[in-house]
Amino acid sequence: MSSRLSLLPSLRPYATYAAVSSGPADSTVAAARPPVRGSTLIRSSMDDGDARSAVHMGGFLSMRRYDPPSWSSHLRPLPSHTFSLGHLPTPIHRWNLPHLSDGVEVWIKRDDLSGMQLSGNKVRKLEFLMADAIENGADCVITVGGIQSNHCRATAVAARYLNLDCYLILRTSKALVEKDPGLVGNLLVERLVGAHIDLVSKEEYAKIGSVTLADLLKKKLMKEGRNPYVIPVGGSNSLGSWGYIEAINEIEQQIQSNCGVPQFDDIVVACGSCFYVFNELYSSLFSVVLFVHIDLAFRAQLKICDFMLKLYNFYFQPFSGGTIAGLSLGSKLSNLKAKVHAFSVCDDPNYFYNFVQGLIDGLRAGSDARDLVEIQDAKGLGYAMSTAEELKFVKDIAAATGVVLDPVYSGKAAYGMLKDMASNPAKWTNRKVLFIHTGGLLGLYDKVEEMTSLVADWRKMEIDESTPREDGIGKMF
Repeated sequence: MSSRLSLLPSLRPYATYAAVSSGPADSTVAAARPPVRGSTLIRSSMDDGDARSAVHMGGFLSMRRYDPPSWSSHLRPLPSHTFSLGHLPTPIHRWNLPHLSDGVEVWIKRDDLSGMQLSGNKVRKLEFLMADAIENGADCVITVGGIQSNHCRATAVAARYLNLDCYLILRTSKALVEKDPGLVGNLLVERLVGAHIDLVSKEEYAKIGSVTLADLLKKKLMKEGRNPYVIPVGGSNSLGSWGYIEAINEIEQQIQSNCGVPQFDDIVVACGSCFYVFNELYSSLFSVVLFVHIDLAFRAQLKICDFMLKLYNFYFQPFSGGTIAGLSLGSKLSNLKAKVHAFSVCDDPNYFYNFVQGLIDGLRAGSDARDLVEIQDAKGLGYAMSTAEELKFVKDIAAATGVVLDPVYSGKAAYGMLKDMASNPAKWTNRKVLFIHTGGLLGLYDKVEEMTSLVADWRKMEIDESTPREDGIGKMF
């Protein structure tokens, strides 16, 4: 179901798409995951019962009591349960990036392989958030994001697996808010699994913020007798941060397994889940000051920046940083002790330091975010906007290493990491670095037109008319 989200009490539906139930779970993946003591399966949409009918069983889609790593057991509140939604542990392997300085060793953790429909870093957060939703008796979930939100796609799939309805509030341009959003990238998956999509314009989003939008829809659903559970933008709150606290535990176990994974000195990851509106408003205002005398322009730009940051903090109420909060806190508390470097793909490092501090404080960790993580700006033109050089980088890395990065998150983080390694070689000399690939491959479909010229390596095969026929196995006609 897709509709235009009205700021009035009613919703105006314009198209309906039937939910498509998922097929059976991959038995190979389920078997590959170690059994969990006392695990309890909550029936999914694959079963005949509702989401709260439980049977004693382990494996994929099971819900189990959460046993935190001993080094994190003092944090509060502790999650009571978690779902098995991702295909974990995700692999770690050497990443032979071109043009690395001598002594630098880069490895990559493939959280992009945590699943196909449920791929990426959002899955780890959803394992805890969905368990909390079920424990609170929810029959549907609400979350918010951009029109190509990886988090919204993952939430829609997880909800359908667990037989919960999913309501997505997606932000788009004013010109498109009254039109069918289409079937590109994440939208295709969301609509196939029957998510209810409500569209809001970027201007409406900026006016009242994600929290109010979700609350508006929550109140409407409650009047209809539903029991919705709201998941914040990006799944980033203190509970969601446990996903990457647990990921640190997973990395430690992989290091200890004697499978060739080294002890790491550094961890590199993207941070984001931001909004187009701020970038667009700032860009428009910045364009105006370019026409002013240079001295006046400099002073005007400073005033505009200050005004826009106040506007941003007042209206947007964004949530992000759950991945780096979990990674940095987990790395400090565990034996890993790796330095975490985050490359922000939107906003500025100060915002993320402040937000991560809030998440850490929410866990009563008693730590300073600035001591735990180094955050650098890697947004370039802005959130989800790519330069030709950045897209060429994504293409070149794929061609050189076989690893396909998404253009919004991991692509910009890897680009920023290699630039920093080139600019500050002493900082990275003799370091073993683990890069976290946070997924988002479907985002590439939104960049098809921009990337076409970069991958024009095709030709019609030349075949001489005299070439004799020789049949192989099977016929294609």
